[in-house]
Amino acid sequence: MSDIPFTLDQLRILKAIAAEGSFKRAADSLYVSQPAVSLQVQNLERQLDVPLFDRGGRRAQLTEAGHLLLSYGDQILTLCQETCRAIEDLQNLQGGTLVIGASQTTGTYLMPRLIGLFRQRYPEVVVQLHVHSTRRTCWSVVNGQIDLALIGGEVPSETLENLEVIAYTEDELALILPPFHPLAQVKTISKEDLYKLQFIALDSQSTTRKVIDQILAGGDIDIRRLKVEMELNSIEAIKNAVQSGLGAAFVSVSAIEKELQLGVLQQVYVENVVVKRVLSLIFNPNRYRSKAAEAFSREILPQFATLEAAKKVLLYSATTAAAWKTVASNTRE
Repeated sequence: MSDIPFTLDQLRILKAIAAEGSFKRAADSLYVSQPAVSLQVQNLERQLDVPLFDRGGRRAQLTEAGHLLLSYGDQILTLCQETCRAIEDLQNLQGGTLVIGASQTTGTYLMPRLIGLFRQRYPEVVVQLHVHSTRRTCWSVVNGQIDLALIGGEVPSETLENLEVIAYTEDELALILPPFHPLAQVKTISKEDLYKLQFIALDSQSTTRKVIDQILAGGDIDIRRLKVEMELNSIEAIKNAVQSGLGAAFVSVSAIEKELQLGVLQQVYVENVVVKRVLSLIFNPNRYRSKAAEAFSREILPQFATLEAAKKVLLYSATTAAAWKTVASNTRE
């Protein structure tokens, strides 16, 4: 086929319709008129000589050909973004965009601190933070939509062959109580005391709750004996509920630093039990890494990493930086 039968704009429109579920919402998200979207789709279907949407239902459903084009279209648009970022790096080594990802707790409490340090040094770099489930974040790194990510959950096995995974640091789960609770004055309680408390937890179907349960079980805590009296949908809601005296909870230490300093929450230790999880740094070694991503890896990430992780991060940054210099040199020649 000598001529490509679609444009990048048509691929963007196809992706927007698939994401929004309707031509009208897709048009609104792209800031164009609905007739313009419909016309582009009609032209695309005519050029490909195949229907891309099943128009029988209320929601715009992709046909098999539509799903196939969307799959390749996503890859094409991602490569276009990578190309623009690579050219931008060559033109302006101080600018560019950094796209990083994180799972829920890490993205809410740790990543903003790292981004703040980075922005102090490189205020001209645009930083995008994508906070999603561990699974979705891993696939985004694999597909090149995210430069690198910090996650607290288990990396899906089907993504491992395309990812470099570094044990970045440890995150301790803390047992928290309101300061006026009788056990808050004890500081250290027995495991049996733990089973007498009323707990507040995330929804049992949430990924973060499942991760926390796995970590507690790994710390030799019988999660079946924990009395969960209330389930809420966010860590912030849980902290507020504990602060109000509604129960106890296990949350990441990184999520309660401010509350501990203010004295509105009390961390209590369980005798002979230390509950920790490993936070992992992930990136795709086969994808282009922007100058901004290199600077973030080299200058910011080692500050919060374990010594071994810091060495690996710095080694990888040095290796990729050298490889990029070679590519740039060959390009100039």
